[in-house]
Amino acid sequence: MSKSELPVIQADAVCCSPMVREPLDEPAAQDLARMFKALADPVRLRLLSLIASHEGGEACVCDLTGPFDVSQPTISHHLKVLREAGLVGSERRGTWVYYWVLPAALGKLSSLLDIPAQVTA
Repeated sequence: MSKSELPVIQADAVCCSPMVREPLDEPAAQDLARMFKALADPVRLRLLSLIASHEGGEACVCDLTGPFDVSQPTISHHLKVLREAGLVGSERRGTWVYYWVLPAALGKLSSLLDIPAQVTA
């Protein structure tokens, strides 16, 4: 493939190159591994999904405890792991803490796993 046939990618469209284009450097690999490790737990994956699909794009911790057979402190621990991994943001409002998914973090994960059409063909 010549350089004239390479697709043009806008620099601000994606933060990371997919693994099939270039190898990850160590800091990027550590950052992404922390996110994937957080998502490797079924409770945390479900929590992220509940938060992302909640009406208005954010959920109160009080709305997140019902669907699980674990205690509220366990839910709080899982939310802390998601927050420390950079997958969700949070804000205390009075007694409750509200959570929302950070789109940039999901974009990093998504762009890493994106397979360009040239590779699949």
